Amino acid sequence: MAVLLGVDTGGTFTDAVLLRDETEVIASAKSLTTRADLAEGIGKAVAAVLAASQVKPEEIAMASLSTTLATNALVEGQGGRVALVYIGFRPGDLIRHGLSEVLAGDPAIELPGGHDHAGSEQQPLDLRALQSWIEAQTGVSAFAVAGQFATRNAAHEEAASQLIRAVSGKPVSASHQLSSKLNGPKRALTSVLNARLIGMIDGLIERASFKLTALGILAPLMVVRGDGALISAQLARDKPIETILSGPAASLVGARWLTGEKTALVSDIGGTTTDIAVLRNGQPALDPQGAQVGPYRTMVEAVAMRTSGLGGDSEVHFLSEGLQGGVLLGPKRVLPICLAAMEAPDLVHDALDRQLHTALPSEYDGRFVRRLSGPAMQGLQSRDLALYQRLTLDFQPLDRVLKSRLEQQVLRRLLSRGGVQIAALTPSDASHFLGASQLWDRGAAQKALSVFGRRRTGAGQRLAKNPQDMADMIIDQLTRQTSTALLDVAFAEETQSFGLASQDLAGHILLERGLSGHRGLIKLDAGLNLPVVGLGASAPSYYPAVGARLNCPMLIPQHGDVANAIGAVVGQITMRASGTVTAPTEGVFRVHSGVGTQDFTQETLALETLEQILRDQAIAQAKAAGADALELSWQRDISKTQAENRMVFIEARLTAVVSGRPRITA
Repeated sequence: MAVLLGVDTGGTFTDAVLLRDETEVIASAKSLTTRADLAEGIGKAVAAVLAASQVKPEEIAMASLSTTLATNALVEGQGGRVALVYIGFRPGDLIRHGLSEVLAGDPAIELPGGHDHAGSEQQPLDLRALQSWIEAQTGVSAFAVAGQFATRNAAHEEAASQLIRAVSGKPVSASHQLSSKLNGPKRALTSVLNARLIGMIDGLIERASFKLTALGILAPLMVVRGDGALISAQLARDKPIETILSGPAASLVGARWLTGEKTALVSDIGGTTTDIAVLRNGQPALDPQGAQVGPYRTMVEAVAMRTSGLGGDSEVHFLSEGLQGGVLLGPKRVLPICLAAMEAPDLVHDALDRQLHTALPSEYDGRFVRRLSGPAMQGLQSRDLALYQRLTLDFQPLDRVLKSRLEQQVLRRLLSRGGVQIAALTPSDASHFLGASQLWDRGAAQKALSVFGRRRTGAGQRLAKNPQDMADMIIDQLTRQTSTALLDVAFAEETQSFGLASQDLAGHILLERGLSGHRGLIKLDAGLNLPVVGLGASAPSYYPAVGARLNCPMLIPQHGDVANAIGAVVGQITMRASGTVTAPTEGVFRVHSGVGTQDFTQETLALETLEQILRDQAIAQAKAAGADALELSWQRDISKTQAENRMVFIEARLTAVVSGRPRITA
């Protein structure tokens, strides 16, 4: 019997789960995510799940972690200072391809060298100039190296990397080790981002390992990759870029394990966002263009994930247009009133009672603001600084803080800088009033709903007669927005195969009528033709209505609130090794395998040689990552054309895929 530990660090909670032999959930636990040091939250969640079970730390045979750290760091522009070595590209490429903007003042050197499409050297690499430049770099945490056509011949990248390690002793991120595809500038971007993350991920893994060891857990630590596969902690340290979208990938793997579904839409609702992806043939659908994280399109294979700013803590906005009015949710997150009342009950209840008894409602009613702890923000304009200094670390009613409408813009600027926090009405408040959640202050939620419902529509009527109507309106809107987000993903998948644009189809009036089974001169029926797996702690509250609206099966599995942590531990180790055979001249077949080039006069011999090299590479990588019971499969893309009544070889790209379960301690 093997006991496995899965951990997921989310935006709000860090989840931990214990599994027995990948067949049974023993226990699960949650702890608030500690953003200043994620390892603290990890330690608390693991300690909690051990306390909730009869499992002893030494019984754990493997631990695995999924984390949003790399994704969040790239989105928020965080990471270490890096230096880029750019070999063999045209002058001005750094600016032309946006690399200068990505570097944001970090140093770079453009050197002659590199190779051509056939893998032949264009110019010699000037190692003397490179050494002088390396010696002049200070305050750099890691180096990135990218060479022209390095995936066809990595000799210059390898030489530069060896010199950097010898001279500086710093980590090196070489582009050919991150992707075997062409497009040098995009590989350079991926290499820069990888180098920027090395110190951050290394620190997380080291601290997490320390926390696990302190708890008595000595099992090997794995990390979830962005495509849902597992990699060793050491590989994650070397290639942290591969952990972007780790959390969403883990949720897909967890959804498959929990439901057994092979084809489905998976929708994971959290406090801030809803993440939606497609499960095909039991595997997460991957983004063919490479993972998109914030403004960056990388060359990392990762799940194709669509994220919308819709969660349990999304801000409720009043829509005054039209006679009936309405609400809209998100995309910004706020602190639910029912949670704020747990921290400051007297202040929140007193303010809401006062606002309920005013003659006219105010747009500031039911809203609270506080300054966040930490160092004071630098470089604020005088007007911004004046408002910032007026705020306290405790919540204050917004109607007692803002002195004019101009200060609304000031507050928005402070919010964008991350210096203040707003508490306001959310779906979580509606859920607490309706009894679907019972964690926080239901009475405060009821008052907040009543305060919001006092707002006047275009017809001069109250938006809602009572808190029940207001809560129902919010949950109905969440249902509509979630349904639209799911339809957007489905249409994007469907129309892509037809070569059509999917823009705005999810909101089309005919689709709306079809979902409700319109019967007139035209009979309209519409719905999703596959099940939806609803994940997240609030999914049981919100998603049954979504399934009914979309006329599709809605699967809400037991333990769906910790699906990411489950996915972190039930995935497989998967390693890929890719190479290419080209035909630079008539009768010559050149093998490009990442270890140099080889020429052959026979196509079959070239392909067989490449297969053997890639097989050995992928198996060695899988074994080094700790995989057992290896399985080998192939992806082959061979291009030929008809010329003068014979088939002419153009190019072949082969990929060896080796998978296996992680090796566990006895």
